[in-house]
Amino acid sequence: MTTTANGPLSGVRVVELAGIGPGPFAAMTLADLGADVVRVDRPGGAGLGIDPAYDLTNRNKRSVLIDLKTDSGTARVLDLAERADVLIEGYRPGVAERLGVGPAECLARNPRLVYGRMTGWGQEGPLADRAGHDIGYIAITGALSMIGKADEPPALPANLLGDYAGGALYLVIGVLAALQHARTPDGTGQVVDAAIVDGTAHLTTMIHALMGAGGWQDRRGANLLDGGSPFYGSYETANGEYMAVGPLEQRFYDEFVRLLGIADEIPARKDFARWDELREAVAARFRTKTREEWTAVFEGSDACVAPVLSLREAPAHPHLAARSTFTRHAGLVQPAPAPRFSATPGSVRRAPALPGADTAEIARDWKVPSLEPEPSVSVERSASVELSVSAERSTPVEPSATADGPSVSADVPLSERQSP
Repeated sequence: MTTTANGPLSGVRVVELAGIGPGPFAAMTLADLGADVVRVDRPGGAGLGIDPAYDLTNRNKRSVLIDLKTDSGTARVLDLAERADVLIEGYRPGVAERLGVGPAECLARNPRLVYGRMTGWGQEGPLADRAGHDIGYIAITGALSMIGKADEPPALPANLLGDYAGGALYLVIGVLAALQHARTPDGTGQVVDAAIVDGTAHLTTMIHALMGAGGWQDRRGANLLDGGSPFYGSYETANGEYMAVGPLEQRFYDEFVRLLGIADEIPARKDFARWDELREAVAARFRTKTREEWTAVFEGSDACVAPVLSLREAPAHPHLAARSTFTRHAGLVQPAPAPRFSATPGSVRRAPALPGADTAEIARDWKVPSLEPEPSVSVERSASVELSVSAERSTPVEPSATADGPSVSADVPLSERQSP
């Protein structure tokens, strides 16, 4: 089969109005799949508070520096929108309109443009213009209430559940669906309103089905998949590390208790009244060996048991190494693009874009003469436009390689901010 390294979205042009959190991640996902993504950075603008060279959500992109406080800046963005297939922004509702780059202005220049809007609360509703972060968005959808132990506060899933699963990936789905429509003979552009509250609520569909059928209690730690079951959870080992256990089906459970060495000592799997006793037996047994020893015990089995690895440990796991799930590019270990395509694989082609570094190149490639750099650009930004949520060859990480990479830290939230 003939393959191309450009990705299935090769030829698709995307304009990203710079922000942090789910918007940049969505744009990165499109770029990983081959889209030509131009990030419009603002002077002194949004970022993770780290050196831009480390911001992996800006990999595979190019950057121009534009001050949207100026008329010329607005005109430049509209020139880009006219030549694009997709535009992504993450401002509070109404801010893009005040800047002169809202849907009406952009679609007037390009009727087939897909205009993607990424926010936490959505474009409408009582909370639409309020500040917010991932934790608040997943809180009101009921998702946060499901995570953690019954006798403890809800556990925090970093910002993966709201920002990225319920936010960025739903924006990608919406943008691609709208792009398909725009490319039909009678298709038009449209606005995609991707709200983290909507996406996160949608993720709970199966749980709502179970609850409606009487198979899910609306309290934490009392159900099969939320830690209520003794055979779906994590257990501490002799060296203070953990093993993840999930043999839900009977045949997998039978193999699990056999390899654990407690098959003849425990109550029946469906004896719910004795689940606490079963949990204690499993926990006691796991404390007799280290994580590495238990990993060896369950290696090659269908017991559905896996070691709980840290982010630094994960790239060296033999399975992930064999699949090249992580890659190293420009000295940074990072997750490889996903999913995989047999004919048009995605790839990491460029290091994270540096603000404004590609202006001349983009002006030439996109044929936008107005992108010539301004003599000087103000670094001041009005509070009214504060953002909301909004090529070296890649090489797989070898099994023996460490996942350390450069050490960076930032005293800033990694969630988006729904700000004016």
